[in-house]
Amino acid sequence: MFATAFRQPVDASAQTLFPWPISLESFVTVWQQIPILSMIGNTFVMAFAVAACQLVIAILAAYGFAMWQFPGKSILFLFFIGSWLVPFQVTMIPNYVLISQLGLLGTIAGVIVPNLCSAFAVMLMRQHMQSFPRELIDAAHMDGRNNFGILVRVVLPNMKPALAALGIMLFIEAWNNYLWPSLIFQHQSGALIQVGIRSFLGAEGDNWGAIMAASGLACLPIFLIYLFLQRYIVDAFVRSGLR
Repeated sequence: MFATAFRQPVDASAQTLFPWPISLESFVTVWQQIPILSMIGNTFVMAFAVAACQLVIAILAAYGFAMWQFPGKSILFLFFIGSWLVPFQVTMIPNYVLISQLGLLGTIAGVIVPNLCSAFAVMLMRQHMQSFPRELIDAAHMDGRNNFGILVRVVLPNMKPALAALGIMLFIEAWNNYLWPSLIFQHQSGALIQVGIRSFLGAEGDNWGAIMAASGLACLPIFLIYLFLQRYIVDAFVRSGLR
């Protein structure tokens, strides 16, 4: 990707691993034709909002499935997880119609609203909470704490690695989502980097140098986030294996 981005536009289809002579023309084209910085900022806000909402809902739902006993819990959980198996293409049109009726087409909110909940996140958090020592939960109940207090003061402080790892994965998934943002912003230049990259694809030809340059810039925030927070992901999986 970066090899193509640093080539001269006329050599964009070359197959050599190292570009020579090195050219910044593709990056200049990206900078001039799309507001790359604002698009990356808007995408960061969208991905953070989606990841935060999915994480909060996953924590609350997983606590209920893991710690409470109620009739039909197993069946309800199977139906809930079954929604994860439904392809996006099945719900795409109903979601699009709903977002259109709400007047959210062409807005970042239209990208966020249908993605507020993740069955995968609920399943993963439930697995971690089920392995949480029940003795600590019983002791907190004996101390007079309610369920919300137990969740906030007892469970979550001991699950920081799992929360961090899941939050990073949800953020990356939201950042890399292309199909739904492209539908929401299909008649506009777009406020998200996914749609901005698409603008270099046209009927008169595809500017592959600019596409790769924009894609490379879009990957840098994710790469930096993972680089600084990867220890949380490793720690979460190590702890899961030890349990």
